[in-house]
Amino acid sequence: MKIKLLGHKCDAIRPLLKQYGFQEVPDSPELVVTYGGDGTLLGSEREWPGIPKLPLRDSHTAKLCDDHDYKVQLQNFLDGQTEREELKKIVVTAHGRHLSAINDIYIHNAEQASALRYQVWIDDDLYADEIAGDAVGLSTVHGSSAYYRSITHSVFQLGLGLAFSNSMELVNHMVIRETSRVKIRIVRGPAVIVADNSPDRIMLDEGDEAIMEQSEETALIYGLKNFMCPQCRFLRHLNQYRFGNMIPPKIISQLYN
Repeated sequence: MKIKLLGHKCDAIRPLLKQYGFQEVPDSPELVVTYGGDGTLLGSEREWPGIPKLPLRDSHTAKLCDDHDYKVQLQNFLDGQTEREELKKIVVTAHGRHLSAINDIYIHNAEQASALRYQVWIDDDLYADEIAGDAVGLSTVHGSSAYYRSITHSVFQLGLGLAFSNSMELVNHMVIRETSRVKIRIVRGPAVIVADNSPDRIMLDEGDEAIMEQSEETALIYGLKNFMCPQCRFLRHLNQYRFGNMIPPKIISQLYN
């Protein structure tokens, strides 16, 4: 199979991939293999949108459980036993530009010392005439366990998540329909739009508007459940604890059991 291999430490996995019959090509790959973490996977979708991805955790920084040894994962993939998921993406439009994301899109205050002030419409209905806070953002189901969860202390399984970071008004985080469109108008800026971990940015100022909604694009990911395995995550946290910078293993065990 013709693949594109992405990641900062690709040399560590390259010989094994070759052993299993994967052929690296510069262009037109059938599959993109990412070797690293979440950021590597997100970046690969921006660089090679629409092409199926097979994410592998970098075992040097994220120890793998026995079930997800590289040889096991690669053989299962070649045998057609690896589940493929289709993740719905979201997109933001502003100033004639578009940014898409697998996880989330946020409109942040560009000046840390000054709160962002903005208005919110959901499906052309005014939801909030003015909100002051650090950020407002839209999350996918997949992204609900990332930044959305840190803001709202919740996750969701259907729809799109709308979150308000450090809002000074009493507004509720909410889950809206997948077909909904969210319009944000800046009352006081400046603001910056960020999508996942993309280095691309869109700047907004007073009076500028941005539309956030579900995209027609999807990301095709093989073995996502393996990549996000709770036992692998537990081992990673346990390893970090041994270096003196994490909570005790007993507490971590309670989180994942």
